[in-house]
Amino acid sequence: MRDSIVRALVWVLRLLLPARGKHRALTETPVTTPEPRPKSVAWSQPWRGPSADEARGIFHAEETQGLTPEQRERWWAAAFAEIGVDYDFPTINITRVRAGVTA
Repeated sequence: MRDSIVRALVWVLRLLLPARGKHRALTETPVTTPEPRPKSVAWSQPWRGPSADEARGIFHAEETQGLTPEQRERWWAAAFAEIGVDYDFPTINITRVRAGVTA
């Protein structure tokens, strides 16, 4: 029984794996070095986002003090869009958790 299993395994391995020397081409092909890939444009330039002072100015603007949280988020998104930065609405449709549970 062992002998037939070993023979079957050897037969399958011979089918799947080439014999020594058969995987090489008969004619030697010169080894070519790949050309260096061009740098990614995104990583070759510094990030063009707003500075900390610009972001702080947007988040602490006096115009937003009397607005509801939803209006304030939209105002911030519009202010960031003016300078070319995407600002998603991270707190839209998030409800507050109650401080205490009443039974």
